[in-house]
Amino acid sequence: MSKEISRRAFLKTGTAAAVGLAMAPNIIIAGEKTPKKDKKKKLAPSDKLNILGVGIGGRGAADLAEMETENFIGLCDVDWKYADHVFKKYPQAKKYNDYRVMFDEMLDKADAVMVATADHTHAVIAAAALAAGKHVYVEKPMTLTVYEARLLTKLAKKMRVATQMGNQGASSKGTRKALEWLWNGEIGDVRRVDCFTDRPIWPQGLERPEKVEDIPSTLNWESFIGPAPMRPYNSIYTPWNFRGWWDFGTGALGDMACHIMHVPYKGLNLGAPAHVEACSTSLLTDCCPSAEKIKFTVNARDNMPKMSLPEVEVRWYDGGFMPERPEGLPAGFNLNISGGCSIFYGTKDIMVVGTYGTDPILVSGRKPEVPHLLREVTLSHQQDWIRACKEDPDSRIPSNSDFSEAGPFVEMVDVGVAAVRLQTLNQVLDYDSEKMEFTNIPADATIRILEKDGFSIHDGHPTFQNKYTDPVNAREFAAHLLKREYQNGYSLPAMPTDV
Repeated sequence: MSKEISRRAFLKTGTAAAVGLAMAPNIIIAGEKTPKKDKKKKLAPSDKLNILGVGIGGRGAADLAEMETENFIGLCDVDWKYADHVFKKYPQAKKYNDYRVMFDEMLDKADAVMVATADHTHAVIAAAALAAGKHVYVEKPMTLTVYEARLLTKLAKKMRVATQMGNQGASSKGTRKALEWLWNGEIGDVRRVDCFTDRPIWPQGLERPEKVEDIPSTLNWESFIGPAPMRPYNSIYTPWNFRGWWDFGTGALGDMACHIMHVPYKGLNLGAPAHVEACSTSLLTDCCPSAEKIKFTVNARDNMPKMSLPEVEVRWYDGGFMPERPEGLPAGFNLNISGGCSIFYGTKDIMVVGTYGTDPILVSGRKPEVPHLLREVTLSHQQDWIRACKEDPDSRIPSNSDFSEAGPFVEMVDVGVAAVRLQTLNQVLDYDSEKMEFTNIPADATIRILEKDGFSIHDGHPTFQNKYTDPVNAREFAAHLLKREYQNGYSLPAMPTDV
């Protein structure tokens, strides 16, 4: 229990407070003031963190802007043209295009590392920083694979550092309201949640480009590729578009579920799915599909004081697929709230929560006042991480979406991504979280993946001459999706066994 929670306040609030305590350490007791540590204060230079930034041209630029209370001592981006405006904004920071060189020269001088590179390099960079005992902020999705998420979670716990994933809605007022409505039993028990996003808004459903382009002089292509298999340069991959390519991203699910599924995951204490099934538009070797549907089934969990936690189905839709409209929702109400929403079907009411936790509503129209169980973040998501970095590990209040929460959450998302790529098995997949494996794939099952769509029309007649990969063993392919092999000399630290 944090020092801000008095014994008297705890006893006064009883089981209501127990909800927050059971779900997360990020709590206050109803009636208590926001901890003073959240309040903005002027820091002496000696109190400032020395931060290294890796991947600063896109989301990293926004993250750094929220961290300007601190010292930026080194900045790295593989694309110096894309990141030029950020390098110019912080001229005091040393400039790099390979994080390994920056770490060799400056990691021992740093207190913390911000990682906002292409998704496939999140884990390798964050793991190196964690192993060195540095505080780490990683943009969403935290990792491409289940193994990587488990590794970062365990490294953070072992090193006792402050961590955070960049799903900034986790610190929003709307998220806090939605969670407290759930935990107060306002919508009853939930057995189904529908989630959707209007993404992708970047290219997906493409074949691997055949054209080889000249590498721009401002781009370190080898550093961009990192631990992924080497491929010729094409401008379709980066900047920004990396999200839509399997070697570099996880498509709309990995990108947006970290926002949209956060309230379902935390609010219903989901944990790992026991079963998952998926379907999509054309499934290709290199590029994520244009649209997907995934169903996660999570077993019953221990009940909460005011809400039972029975088996629940979480259904995901993207690329234009939409869930059905809840009965009773007013005509004209747009479910696309800041890019999507989650819909909770309870035994008492239905709750709709926008992307980033935005504007939660109950379909009944009620606006209940409930006890405040969660600590209010009065500054930004990133500043809450900075606060946590400066606290003693023995008394630290973790930031919202620290790796103890974000890691298991991203594991669930990554299981869904893997299920999309295994959909041609035409079966519901059983998943064992402890072993990090799908347990019911037949030993002799194989998978072929579409390389080239050969559909054409000749004299008014459709012809199909699709090109597929050679068959691969499905169990081996599934294992690769949950724990990928690193290439080009990159490697991860060993999985801690003592935490």
